[in-house]
Amino acid sequence: MSSAARRPPPARVSRGASLLPALFTIGNLFLGFWAMIRTLHGQYEEAAPLIGWAILLDMLDGRIARLTGTTSEFGGELDSLADAISFGVAPALLAYSWGFSTLPRVGWLAAFLFVVCGVLRLARFNVQKSSVDGRYFVGLPIPAAAAPVAALVNVSPLPVDERSHAVVWLSLLIVLSFLMVSTFRYTSFKKVDLRSRRSYVNVVGIAVLLVVFNMHPEWCLLALATLFWVSGPLAYLWGVVFRRRPGPPPVVAASEAP
Repeated sequence: MSSAARRPPPARVSRGASLLPALFTIGNLFLGFWAMIRTLHGQYEEAAPLIGWAILLDMLDGRIARLTGTTSEFGGELDSLADAISFGVAPALLAYSWGFSTLPRVGWLAAFLFVVCGVLRLARFNVQKSSVDGRYFVGLPIPAAAAPVAALVNVSPLPVDERSHAVVWLSLLIVLSFLMVSTFRYTSFKKVDLRSRRSYVNVVGIAVLLVVFNMHPEWCLLALATLFWVSGPLAYLWGVVFRRRPGPPPVVAASEAP
């Protein structure tokens, strides 16, 4: 038998590889739906981590598709539809059920605003993904908006029963909603190269982060989620301040001095 006969069909290998990122996307969708079921039963301590695991799967499916060379328009559309459920509807339902028992009318409007802005963010990303700088996201990504919602509920799963706390929760949800449709730039971390000469800095940072995470996982996740969503407005303010700061006076040569 010749070597050509023993070689596996390339089409079959390609088809199998293309299913792998789709399975991660379906897993993301399943976890988002499961989180909604847990939320409807009032089991917030179980619903919040499910959204966190869905975020992890969402981070992996695109990278696996790029590594296997199986990126496609179908996969991108499937990922967006799954994200709309897992990071739009699921955290909005969790936010409403957990935090707005004292503000039911305003609360469901804020939750709906979160879903609308999340869907708009996904639609804009699909339209602009081939024309923007890959190092940055324009607007807060919808998984990053769902992360602080899930992380905060994970830290304190008991429902909010004070009106003042509900107002703070309402404000946070509205801020996250508008950040998704804003033009603030967020680092995508797609250009991080662990094989570069300075990769040891990233490796040491990841190791330290893992040690801290092992000690206080809930608080560490909440801190990371918070740092990321505030990084966009802070980077914008930083740029505005330094752009408006006057530069140093011109150096005058001794021969030109009066």
